[in-house]
Amino acid sequence: MNNLDLKSPELYINRELSLLEFNRRVLEQAKDEQTPLLERLRFLCISSTNLDEFFEIRVAGLKQKLEAGSTQSGPDNLSPQETLKLIGARAHALVDEQYRVLNDILLPALAQQGINCVRRGDWTAAQESWLRNYFEQSLLPVLSPIGLDPSHPFPRILNKSLNFIVELTGKDAFGRNSGMAILQAPRALPRIIQPTPEDSGGGPHDFVFLSSVIHAYVGQLFHGMRVAGCYQFRVTRNSELFVDEEEIDDLLRAVEGELVARNFGDAVRLEISDHCPDHVADFLLTRFGMNTDDLYRVNGPVNLNRLQAVADLADRPELKYPSFTPALGPAVARNINLFEAIAKHDILLHHPFESFAPVIDFVRQAAADPDVLAIKQTLYRTGPKSAMVDALEAAARAGKEVTVVIELRARFDEEANVGLANHLQEAGVHVVYGVVGYKTHAKMILVIRREQNQLRHYVHLGTGNYHSRTARLYTDYGLFTRDQGLGQDVHQVFLQLTSLGKVQTLNKLLPSPFTLHEALLAKIGRETQHAQHGRPGRIIAKMNALVEPHIIQALYQASQAGVEIDLIVRGMCSLRPGLAGISDHIRVRSIIGRFLEHTRVYYFGNGGEPDVFCSSADWMDRNLFRRVEVCFPIIQADLKQRLIDDLATYLTDNTQAWLMQADGNYLRATPGMAAPLSAQGDLLQRLAEQV
Repeated sequence: MNNLDLKSPELYINRELSLLEFNRRVLEQAKDEQTPLLERLRFLCISSTNLDEFFEIRVAGLKQKLEAGSTQSGPDNLSPQETLKLIGARAHALVDEQYRVLNDILLPALAQQGINCVRRGDWTAAQESWLRNYFEQSLLPVLSPIGLDPSHPFPRILNKSLNFIVELTGKDAFGRNSGMAILQAPRALPRIIQPTPEDSGGGPHDFVFLSSVIHAYVGQLFHGMRVAGCYQFRVTRNSELFVDEEEIDDLLRAVEGELVARNFGDAVRLEISDHCPDHVADFLLTRFGMNTDDLYRVNGPVNLNRLQAVADLADRPELKYPSFTPALGPAVARNINLFEAIAKHDILLHHPFESFAPVIDFVRQAAADPDVLAIKQTLYRTGPKSAMVDALEAAARAGKEVTVVIELRARFDEEANVGLANHLQEAGVHVVYGVVGYKTHAKMILVIRREQNQLRHYVHLGTGNYHSRTARLYTDYGLFTRDQGLGQDVHQVFLQLTSLGKVQTLNKLLPSPFTLHEALLAKIGRETQHAQHGRPGRIIAKMNALVEPHIIQALYQASQAGVEIDLIVRGMCSLRPGLAGISDHIRVRSIIGRFLEHTRVYYFGNGGEPDVFCSSADWMDRNLFRRVEVCFPIIQADLKQRLIDDLATYLTDNTQAWLMQADGNYLRATPGMAAPLSAQGDLLQRLAEQV
């Protein structure tokens, strides 16, 4: 292997197949008996949601390339056609496993705990009466079946909506006999129904699928005809927005226009109940322009993600993760003047173990502080009813100069961000939509404050979004600092985003798409040189994805020189570890646990004077070349050591870690003779002691 060209395709794992492998690890959590039962159900739902997005974006993109006649391949040298074939085999196996886990493992385990998803054949007389009444009162008035004939063509089917194809015999009141009808489930109604125990005679945690109710009483919609078959189906469509960046003159209007089209993009997957006859499935495939490779037969609801409602509605705290209160250390305690605290010492927060509230308080205090002149912030995802947005509006109404850079094209948050932009503008906030062609993914807040006749820059830089809900679900770092160099750099980045000015040399920040890629290669190269000269070389990097080929080649070269490299990569990883003579000094692990690992941290040994960075960027082409990102150094020694200690904790995790093999498969770490250690559990316990 030592003589191999480091660009050789056999040294790279296909990114789409690696992403499917990540989803398999998520599904494995649904089988883990050490995880609370209702949380296992959530992991099953997450694996379903992840797979939806995989088809909407990744598979859809490959199909577009195939239709355009593209033979373009990535570093693995697989063509779009070859990749789609491999995806098909693995995705079908993954879906089959999802429904096996549901039917053979989770539903029986839930039933043992008195949580029942009651099938039609198991309804009691009282439940049947309650559900019939529900159908007649809540469903029947809003259902609109469409019989298929020349005056009723096949309807437009919304992306990922629940639908039924109904086979009919006999004639309707007008003597028509089309033989088929399409019934679309109302989007406004819940997919999981909970009959009231006192009226239905059932248990307090009995649930019924909406699809079961429609199946049971669908005959009432077709008087005088007989229902010969009723089969649920769901279509997944291409959901990537297309914005012609050379033609648009108003990005907001362009995105708004594309949002409508998203629901009706090209079909890429058809899910249908497993008992649906072949001729009905073939009819649907033809209508949607797909072939049998795109057909997924499922033994259960066509959208597993709807089972989230069971976990939400079941009031069984003993079957869920124990609640916790995020830590609020003394430096950021309530009623502390954050500007005074930051001026004394940089503050590093690790969410969700530590509270996100100080980040919101930072903007709130800035809004109320008479010495604050201006606030600038990037927003990628914020969530509905955002306290952060309220604080920005309050600042604008208080007379501050408030500028917000909103990324309208944050995937699947586009509609929310369009509304957010309009809302902020009404409050007097200066809203900028970033740079056409480059998503603004950097997480930055800049507060300009007058102190003793000088202007001071107070900064928050983060690895995650300004989103209160995900701050309780994702692991992320956030840094508060008054460092002059970083403050000037953040100011310059905001100028680049808002004024179209040319890039200036920055002091400490490493921004994409300008210098970050080059800097990473240089820092990896520096470790390589240390090793080549007999000095220790060390790299630890934690991120969500690693696929950029030049970075991978540099890591291979570093390994060949003897640099010890540990990579903590949650999702996609195209690098192959453990190849003799190529990557035998590289180890890759993935942590899958209660919280979604989202931090990006880079450690370079630097001959005993380590450099430690946090960043909004993964090591992917899009982050390094097609997005506005920032990578920021952790300067103060105690904070730097804290990050190093956190990385060490993740590297010793032996319960939630998955170890990547050279063939791209992952093996779950086991404690063996050592004491069990969960990095997330350890951090939760350690940081909770600050409360």
